[in-house]
Amino acid sequence: MTSSSFSVAELNKVNQAKKPKLLVVDDEQDNLDLLYRTFRKEFTVFRADGGVKALEILEQEGEMATIISDQRMPEMNGTEFLRRTVSDFPDTMRIVLTGYTDIADLIDAINSGQVHKYITKPWEPDQLKLVVKEATHNYDLLKQRSEELVRSQAQNALLSVIVGIAQTSNQLSNCVLPLASAFWQNFGANGVILQLVEKGSLIDTQAICGDYLWDLASDPLVQAAIVSKKSQISLSPNQQDDPDNQCKTNLAIAITFREDVLGILSMRWQMANALRPNDIAVIQQCADEVAIALTCIRYYAKL
Repeated sequence: MTSSSFSVAELNKVNQAKKPKLLVVDDEQDNLDLLYRTFRKEFTVFRADGGVKALEILEQEGEMATIISDQRMPEMNGTEFLRRTVSDFPDTMRIVLTGYTDIADLIDAINSGQVHKYITKPWEPDQLKLVVKEATHNYDLLKQRSEELVRSQAQNALLSVIVGIAQTSNQLSNCVLPLASAFWQNFGANGVILQLVEKGSLIDTQAICGDYLWDLASDPLVQAAIVSKKSQISLSPNQQDDPDNQCKTNLAIAITFREDVLGILSMRWQMANALRPNDIAVIQQCADEVAIALTCIRYYAKL
């Protein structure tokens, strides 16, 4: 089973290209408005009138693909502000707008990796668009490579746990907690529940990891996975239907072997769109390995 077992509509939502995030920082309101109008169609644009406000936005909104900052600003200049963002957001591309010729500071900032490029004022909109487009492309490449590495490490760690359980466990009840814990630790979910299924119904054998507790028997996503024998994903649950659900990305993995549902792996993330299609595919592949392990344990337990 692969990620194709998910509903087409939900996978289309996951595959939809989100606008990259762009932060523009300038103490002149006219420049902020111009930058916003220039990039609002292709980016989700955040505006700040200085470095302090920009740092507050980053704390609230998280990583940006690109930051454009004016150099000469009160409180802190552009290169100082950008320097403060490097440790928390190393992949972000940084561009400085400068209207004066203090090149030494800019060269130092560029050489230290704090600044991708600088643009002199007054800038040409088309030139700035090209620079931002290139910077965002570089950001996407960096994120793709780092995510592939993290995903590969998570998969290898989880598969190692699954193999170890398959080789040493002889009771299904003893393996659900280490399996649930492995998924929880390696994929950053806020909550994970692994519950076994027999003859199309959930049984009492389950393991819970994380910050959330919910009832799989009353979860529509879980019931749909059991009935259809296909994994389900929800990126925007109806809060009116489930007011206690604080999570925005919900996954119900059907652990199946030869059309027999052996268990449900329910995972929840508080963040919206917390998963990419490749993440879902890896989780499903690991769940398929879990199905084989559970089948082996069940077989030897009967001997």
